[in-house]
Amino acid sequence: MKDICCIGHLTRDKIITPESTVYMAGGTSFYFAHALNHLPKGNTSFQLVTKVGEESMPEIEKMRQEGIDVLCYPSRHSVYFENKYGADTNRRTQRVLAKADPFTLKEVQSLEARVFHLGSLLADDFPIDVVEALSKKGLISIDVQGYLRDVQGESVHPCQWVGKEHVLAMTDILKLNEYEMQVITDSNDPHTVARKLASMGVREVVLTFGDYGSLIYADDQFFEVPAYKPQHLVDATGCGDTYSAGYLYCRAQGESPLESGKFAAAMCTLKLEQHGPFSSDVQAVRAVMQRNVEQ
Repeated sequence: MKDICCIGHLTRDKIITPESTVYMAGGTSFYFAHALNHLPKGNTSFQLVTKVGEESMPEIEKMRQEGIDVLCYPSRHSVYFENKYGADTNRRTQRVLAKADPFTLKEVQSLEARVFHLGSLLADDFPIDVVEALSKKGLISIDVQGYLRDVQGESVHPCQWVGKEHVLAMTDILKLNEYEMQVITDSNDPHTVARKLASMGVREVVLTFGDYGSLIYADDQFFEVPAYKPQHLVDATGCGDTYSAGYLYCRAQGESPLESGKFAAAMCTLKLEQHGPFSSDVQAVRAVMQRNVEQ
């Protein structure tokens, strides 16, 4: 049995800017898996379960060579995102050039883990029967983002979370940002949102606010987690997934929600300072936390 199992599609990402066009792998599971792979294994075992087209198999093999335990199911295609930026990098046009097949009940029946992290990218990635089956095996951790994104043609559109109440009742740990919390609860007050989600069955609510830190609600208590300022800002892609990896890693080690949140936030700081997925180590994470204590 694994301690943590992340399930989600790896993506093919095409990044177009006025200067260049770059192709790279991505997706929640990609950033989550690489982040966990750089933390001490110790007594915390990890497996990535993904589903890609033949065109992404070289990336899967690369991850395996780096020491990541990957169970990969075949799909007709990999998820293929195109992100086009103009002179203003805060504005982008996004298209989905291909979708991967959803995960099926048969594919998760043999999985065994204490915590399953569902890295959703699009609304139909995880049918309800898949979540139900996993919830009977271990704790369910969900990143909300994909449940609120639908594809029409090649365009990504916001959507309502179909089956929200049913899925939340099975969810132990839920991570969401300020936009997502308003969409699924009709409130922009973090404390109200956290309590409402807890009343629907969520045991730990993790609200992230970028530069403003994060707020965790667990065991009827609120924990405020600061954001640690990066020394230089390079790339924010995958920060939320890095946070989830750090948080679940520490919780698996028996750390409190507050200490887990601080560790996760420090991991995000290091991620912001580099391109690609998190590739630092636990000593660097602790150094960020200590540096900010001393300031």
